[in-house]
Amino acid sequence: MGSDESSADITIATTIPQDGAFSSMAEEIEQGYNLGVAHIEETLDQEVELLVENDESDPSVVIENLRKMADDADVIWGSFSSELVTAGSSVAEDEGIPFVAAYFAQEAPHRNENYEWTYAAFPKSRDVARSTQGLLETIPEGDRPTNVGIWEPNSDWGEEQSDSWEETLSDAGYDIVLREQYEYGASDFSTMISQSDNRNVEVLLSVPTPPDGITMIEQMEERDFSPTLTKFVRAADPQDWWNALGDSGEYVCMCPGWVPGLTGNGNEEMWEAYVDEHELEEGEYIRTAVGGGYNVAQVTAQALDAADSPDPSDVQGALQSETFETVIGSFSFEENGLPAEGELTAPTGQWVDGNQHTVYPETDDDRATNLQYPIPSWSER
Repeated sequence: MGSDESSADITIATTIPQDGAFSSMAEEIEQGYNLGVAHIEETLDQEVELLVENDESDPSVVIENLRKMADDADVIWGSFSSELVTAGSSVAEDEGIPFVAAYFAQEAPHRNENYEWTYAAFPKSRDVARSTQGLLETIPEGDRPTNVGIWEPNSDWGEEQSDSWEETLSDAGYDIVLREQYEYGASDFSTMISQSDNRNVEVLLSVPTPPDGITMIEQMEERDFSPTLTKFVRAADPQDWWNALGDSGEYVCMCPGWVPGLTGNGNEEMWEAYVDEHELEEGEYIRTAVGGGYNVAQVTAQALDAADSPDPSDVQGALQSETFETVIGSFSFEENGLPAEGELTAPTGQWVDGNQHTVYPETDDDRATNLQYPIPSWSER
């Protein structure tokens, strides 16, 4: 965290989940934010101070920490997950500070909370659902699965994303053969696994936390349940997924906002900056949350550049009026801070040989690959 009195031209405040359920994302998020600070300084030729506190994956701690930093902040950046980001947005809305966030797919807060200062530079539930349909349509029609199962966490975003999946995929002709709810932090998923197996679930969709998703895969392997396609949004995002599961985590898809294999809009510059700062082992890729954080900084840089000053109302006006070019795509914002309808294609990645590769949409980058489908049964791996 920076000093109480800063001589920086721009001060940005954020919290990061260095402990708790989302701690596996903390290092990647901070790397993306730090690369982003360097990008802002180089782009605007201004000094930036980034104030960082640990939110412990706890919404109340997010609020407590941001309130302490609010007097010094020109801009606030979000934490990880809809739960933590919406907590941070409440401070920004109360204090009248521009708030830019990734890792925030839930749509309802934008519509229900009368947001004026909160901007989600990230694909939303509707985009994730459309991306899932697009991913399935990359499979030849004669081989395409039809039976979809949804494991729904007992949360507002869990319900919203499940609703989006059910509506979008049902309209496209898929059969939702299972939709079962579970509690975050559950330790036994055997009933849902048995139900899914009995109903011939071919496509398994869920938005678990990383610990929950890891437990799900372990128990799916124990019970020899292997859908032909699995997409775990958020759970499969961090490197800890592979560290915990190894080959058992292979082939699982995720929708983390940014995936290696995307091109244009600063992707090449981000890769160069990352390698200069952190290096990469041969064959190693940048992790997904780095791109999400860098994208937040790109939005901030472009808004500050378009604004007449760092004054909150000037930055707010730029966020409302500009179109942004970032590593996740090109988009503008609706009045309530949602990315404009249909402008973002939520990229889907898949774990293959220890790395996450873009499998949808199609790109010509070497880090993209074709969807590995169907997932081999456990006995064939």
